[in-house]
Amino acid sequence: MKKIGLILALIFLTLFVFSCRTVNTNKNGIPPGQMKKITGSKSAKEYAPGHNK
Repeated sequence: MKKIGLILALIFLTLFVFSCRTVNTNKNGIPPGQMKKITGSKSAKEYAPGHNK
C-alpha cells in the first residue's frame, strides 16, 4: 500500500512540476521596439504579433 501511494505521489509531483512552463513564440528573438529601431520604421505594430488595433 505504501508503494502505491509513493508511486502516485511521484507521478503527481512530476506532472505538477512539468506543467508549469512557459512558451516563447517570438520568431526572431528581438523585441518589437528593437526591431523598429533596426529597420527605421515609425511604428513597432508590424513586429508585435497579437497586438492588433
